Amino acid sequence: MKILILDLDSTNPEHLGCYGYHRQTSPNIDRIAGEGVRFTNYYTSDAPCAPSRTALMSGQFGIRNGLVGHGGTAGDMKLEGPGREFATRLSRGGSLPSYLQHIGGLRTVLISPFAYRHSAFAFYAGFNEIYDTGGFGMESADRVAPVALDWIRRNAASQENWLLYINFWDPHTPYRTPRGFGNPFENEPLPEWLSEEVLERHLQKVGPHSVHELNIDHVEMTYNNKTEPGYPRNPGEIKNMDDMRTMIDGYDTGIRYMDEHIGLLLASLEEQGVLDELLIVITADHGENMGHLGIYGEHSTANQGTCRLPMIVRGPGIRRGEVDKGLHYHLDLAPTLAELLDAQPMPEWDGASYAKTLTEGADTGREYLVLSQCAHVAQRSVRFGDWLYIRTYHDGFHLFDREMLYNLREDPYEQHNVAAKHRDICREAVYRLTEWHDDMMLRSGDDADPLWTVLKEGGPAHAKGYLRGYIQRLEETGRGRHAAELKRRHPEEFPEEIQAAKLEFAKKIRSKMFARRR
Repeated sequence: MKILILDLDSTNPEHLGCYGYHRQTSPNIDRIAGEGVRFTNYYTSDAPCAPSRTALMSGQFGIRNGLVGHGGTAGDMKLEGPGREFATRLSRGGSLPSYLQHIGGLRTVLISPFAYRHSAFAFYAGFNEIYDTGGFGMESADRVAPVALDWIRRNAASQENWLLYINFWDPHTPYRTPRGFGNPFENEPLPEWLSEEVLERHLQKVGPHSVHELNIDHVEMTYNNKTEPGYPRNPGEIKNMDDMRTMIDGYDTGIRYMDEHIGLLLASLEEQGVLDELLIVITADHGENMGHLGIYGEHSTANQGTCRLPMIVRGPGIRRGEVDKGLHYHLDLAPTLAELLDAQPMPEWDGASYAKTLTEGADTGREYLVLSQCAHVAQRSVRFGDWLYIRTYHDGFHLFDREMLYNLREDPYEQHNVAAKHRDICREAVYRLTEWHDDMMLRSGDDADPLWTVLKEGGPAHAKGYLRGYIQRLEETGRGRHAAELKRRHPEEFPEEIQAAKLEFAKKIRSKMFARRR
């Protein structure tokens, strides 16, 4: 078996033609979708980038493998401890590429800078060849595709079986499509739901990557509306519908530019005579909030916009032109490939095979999914039926309600929280969340839930230490009304005020004690 996996960073399926988008962003991806199986309810278990790819490669939920954030203890996988052998389990068939190498007999090849970008070097486990495209995740498709094309020309037609895993980054902010590519969508309408009325509501919201602050400054540790001259497609704020067009066009152009380079890869594979024998998997590490929850250009929540992925599988023995609506995790891919190879999956994996969906059209979907996000906020959500229930433990300064519930059939862009109207649905979701959590903790081998580790260490990496500067910006821009509630919710960001309050309380206690003695 020869396998090509295209990992398209930050790609929201709502912006692909094969998923019903009105703009022609993805003709090459659409062609592959028409020749294979397209999944409409496919989700990352753990968002964003590092947690998602770690779950995919390790075959385990973040609550088990330990990596759920972008910093702190939870920015690394859990150690294997006393049972660690000469090589870790990832090198002994426990990771997806290691399994395909040792059990499947495939030559495994990676074209990606991801491990270096996030210091997530366990991502490399099991790859025979690694090509770092050198841009730290900031490279355009014109820098990635030549490396892939060179490998294809030299190796694709060989007699050995192989896995070629390629990362593209163009839909990730800042939108970096070269200026010479132009704007293929300048005369096309915006998504119909993004109206003046919606923008007016979003202008009342607060938090990073809301319409007022699309930029995160990691040096000054705040959120702002700054723009970079080198990235004119990426606005710093959305004040009006012209700015909205800049935002959406920048994202869609990134997808189209990436798609054209995917077309070059497909043409080369066809020229080498291997396209028809190839199993092609097109997916992403996460989606992107493009107005979902009032957030733009960021993958910062455990919601539909961030966690829903494109998933397209095409190849020999795979049904053609099929659409599957079942609920699946991205980490279900490993046991699926195992079954397609007529092999047994690794017992420590958390995934469930959907191979029979691909080959027979069977329903292999799950009853519900639990999705997690701990890098920008701390949230867990439950996806079941028409519903998405989100429980927030740290709001990332968005002032989210503790409980949020969305009917995705009626409100796919998550604009109206109906938790207060459907307490019965919320209770059902909490039961499922507890059921999943108990099962995961029993299987973890320790008592550490990394979500709580993130909270105990001061909060998500993209929020910790940022509130002081953000409150100053809110006050400078006439939105200081939000400051009091943000400080009330996040006293950990102001330790000196906590200490002062403790001292004041102690003084009052002493004063009362002395008064009693007199």
